[in-house]
Amino acid sequence: MLTLYQFRRTWGIPNLSPFCCKVETYLRMAGIPYELKPSLPLGAPKGKLPYIEDNGAAIADSRFIVDYLKTHYIDLDRELTAAELASSTALQRLLEEHLFWAALYSRWQYTEANWQINKQAIFGSLPPVIRDIVASRTRKKIQRQIYGHGTGRHQPQEIFALGKQDIDALAVALGDRPYFFGGKPATLDASAFGLLINIIGCPIESPLKEHGLAKQNLVQYVERIKQRYFGSGQQQETSEH
Repeated sequence: MLTLYQFRRTWGIPNLSPFCCKVETYLRMAGIPYELKPSLPLGAPKGKLPYIEDNGAAIADSRFIVDYLKTHYIDLDRELTAAELASSTALQRLLEEHLFWAALYSRWQYTEANWQINKQAIFGSLPPVIRDIVASRTRKKIQRQIYGHGTGRHQPQEIFALGKQDIDALAVALGDRPYFFGGKPATLDASAFGLLINIIGCPIESPLKEHGLAKQNLVQYVERIKQRYFGSGQQQETSEH
C-alpha cells in the first residue's frame, strides 16, 4: 500500500504543511488508499516533506507526487479542457510560488509570538536537549530562503499587500462554485485547500489571515472541503484511509 510521510497533525487541520495537506487531500479526493506515517524532514528524500513510498519507489515534492498519482492511480484533471488546465497551472503557481512565501514569512519571521506557536507545532516532539538548537538552525535556514526568494527583502506591509492580491484573485476565480472548475474537485482544489486552510484555519495571526477570513466564499470553500474529506473522525494520525 502507498505510504505518505508528513508532519504530525496539529492545530485541528489536516497538516501544518500546505504541501503535505495538498497531497493527502488529493489522495482523499481521488479515493486512493494509503497509510499515513508522521515524520520529520530529517533523512527524507530531498530533505523535505511530504514524500511517498509506493512499490519500492520513493517520490518527493508534491508536484512530482501528484504527477505520479495521476499516472499510476487517478487523474483528477482528466475532464478539464486545455484552457482549464492552463488556468490550473497558473493558479497553482500563484499559490505555491508566491502566496506560499507570504504565509511562510508570517510563521517564521513576522512576530515572535507566531514563531513560538510554529516552533512548538513542528519541533515540540523533539527531546528538550536538542529542540531549541534544531529549531533555531532551521529558522535561520528558512529566513535565508525567504530573503533569497525576494519576499524577505520587503517590509511586512509590502509582503502582506502582495499576498492579499493573491487572495483577491483566488476569491474571484472561485466565485460561487463548489470547486474551482465546477462540481468536481481537481488538482487545483487540493493545492488551494492545502494553503488556504494553513492561512485562515491555523493559530498564526497576520494581516494575510484577516484578509482571507474576510472572503466568505474562500472561508466556505475551505470548510466545505475540510468537512467532506477530513470531517467526522477522518483525521486519524496513523491509519489507512
